[in-house]
Amino acid sequence: MAKTKFYGTGRRKKSIARVYLVPGTGNITVNKRSIDDYFGLETLKVIVRQPLVATENVDKFDVLVNVHGGGYTGQAGAVRHGIARALVQADPEYRLTLKKAGFLTRDPRMKERKKYGLKAARRAPQFSKR
Repeated sequence: MAKTKFYGTGRRKKSIARVYLVPGTGNITVNKRSIDDYFGLETLKVIVRQPLVATENVDKFDVLVNVHGGGYTGQAGAVRHGIARALVQADPEYRLTLKKAGFLTRDPRMKERKKYGLKAARRAPQFSKR
């Protein structure tokens, strides 16, 4: 029998997600918890499912995810990126659909570094004329 476990690494901001796709019924498990327990907001759950919906594979694969780093939004983006990469490994014909939707592109936006003389990246100390 052919290899039935497909892998994809997803990244967003400081988050890194290791995603495994296994043929199944559509269960999504994040850090050994269900997606409903892990991601509280409905919008984050929608973000995670986007590549599966775009390729019409919602009920065909079980998704096993290990994700760490960053916050919930960054983690959801990382999981989406990982699922998209794993789907391309499962079937290269999905590449065009996922690329067009922008799920294969790694989001390059990162936190800007703090500069000396400032309180944050761009936040200057309070100024008073007198």
